[in-house]
Amino acid sequence: MLYHLFTWLDLEFGLPGAGVFNYISFRAALAVITSLFITIVYGKRVINFLRRKQIGESVRELGLDGQKEKEGTPTMGGLIILAAIIIPTLLFARLDNIYIQLMLLTTVWLGFIGFMDDYIKVFKHDKKGLKGKFKIIGQVVLGIVVGALIYFHPGIAIKEKVEVERYASTHNIQNDTKYEKAKVEFSKRAKQSTKTTIPFMKNNEFEYSSLVKFLGKDYKRWAWIIFIPIVIFIITAVSNGANLTDGIDGLATGVSAIVGSTLGILAWVSGNIIFANYLNIMFIPNAGELTIFISAFVGATVGFLWYNTYPAQIFMGDTGSLALGGIIAVIAVLIRKELLIPVLCGVFFAESLSVVIQVGYFKFTKKKLGEGKRFFLMAPLHHHYQKKGYAEPKIVMRFLIISIILAVVSIITLKLR
Repeated sequence: MLYHLFTWLDLEFGLPGAGVFNYISFRAALAVITSLFITIVYGKRVINFLRRKQIGESVRELGLDGQKEKEGTPTMGGLIILAAIIIPTLLFARLDNIYIQLMLLTTVWLGFIGFMDDYIKVFKHDKKGLKGKFKIIGQVVLGIVVGALIYFHPGIAIKEKVEVERYASTHNIQNDTKYEKAKVEFSKRAKQSTKTTIPFMKNNEFEYSSLVKFLGKDYKRWAWIIFIPIVIFIITAVSNGANLTDGIDGLATGVSAIVGSTLGILAWVSGNIIFANYLNIMFIPNAGELTIFISAFVGATVGFLWYNTYPAQIFMGDTGSLALGGIIAVIAVLIRKELLIPVLCGVFFAESLSVVIQVGYFKFTKKKLGEGKRFFLMAPLHHHYQKKGYAEPKIVMRFLIISIILAVVSIITLKLR
């Protein structure tokens, strides 16, 4: 809103300083400051309110040290995170930008699904919460909407590099060989595409439509058949991965902050024609505006960590964890970096994989041996290390260090091919 207001003031009245709102970096800084202010200043008031209303966590008996002490800790803190993301975005982002509109939709939609789950647990006293099938249905619906908009909306497009001139460079005197070079620039017009980026590869662009070539010469028209299910899978997987990671104090929040910071860098360079050209990556017009939203996201997670770090004064609940994972997934898809998720979101991936392995191994051994056995002491993975006797803060800090390393690796994929 403030972007549109100050742009109008600048154009109509030439208000001194109003033009600064045209700079993404300035608005991103304001978004971070505002989201931190909301979470840290108002977070304490929300915690006190939840305590007065006795809206606390109902802890399952898992046989873990310190688990019983968490009983009664205020939950549904994801509402603080959602407010700290949405309010700065509404204030400082361009609301006519399709990328921002999609991110606001994602935040509200998954936040609502998570809120319903927490509401049933807290107020209906049903520890199972919202049935899993309803969560999946909600994620699938969001995936269909996001996938369809990315595929069909004319405002979501990329500019490809095209050869504009070929010329001979200075020849090699020793063997009298001449070299030809091509001058390459981004195309004048942006076009809709299902291209994405493959990390660690030289020719690193992959066209999803190539997976349906068997449909004939008009196969590109039917690329949505494969593209939308892929988007659904990514959103569902990452959202649930973040949800599984939210099992000990500060883990999901800290990892999300690191992943969000990395995505912010990737979104900024992808939406900036100078850096996209220098790094030889896909240029996505108007995607730079995502930096505002991501800045609010990072500020919200870091600010929430103020109260969520061990020993946690508040839990985010599914209201926060489902939304955080979904936000990360949608941003990655929008900036065509979704194939980087197993690296960038390595902690989420490992947590999810540990559950799959545990369940699969138990069922396999029960079928073969008549008695189910466990691959890990407990799943998800962070509980395995708790069972081994590691202190909760140590587990969190080591997972965060791993997440930082993976974030650095993700950033250097821009040049490492």
